[in-house]
Amino acid sequence: MTVEFVTSFGREALLITLIISAPLLGFALLTGVLISLFQAVTQIQEMTLTFVPKIVVVLLTMIVFGPWILRILINFTTALFMNLPNYMKM
Repeated sequence: MTVEFVTSFGREALLITLIISAPLLGFALLTGVLISLFQAVTQIQEMTLTFVPKIVVVLLTMIVFGPWILRILINFTTALFMNLPNYMKM
């Protein structure tokens, strides 16, 4: 294996990780901002008010985006296993 191959493979793995985590993190961030605005307007400073909606939103996001995330992971893993003999020759 060459240095270029390892670097490009690591880059691709990190890119896939970022793509997969983007919807979950985005919706959690949006929920956190909305809850913070609600708390600032109503002056309710309950700590559980921040955690429970985020958990629910992330769970719903995982249900909605789950097939898409699974498809990306399956494609990446399939390509990895199909090219494994080529990787060993390097």
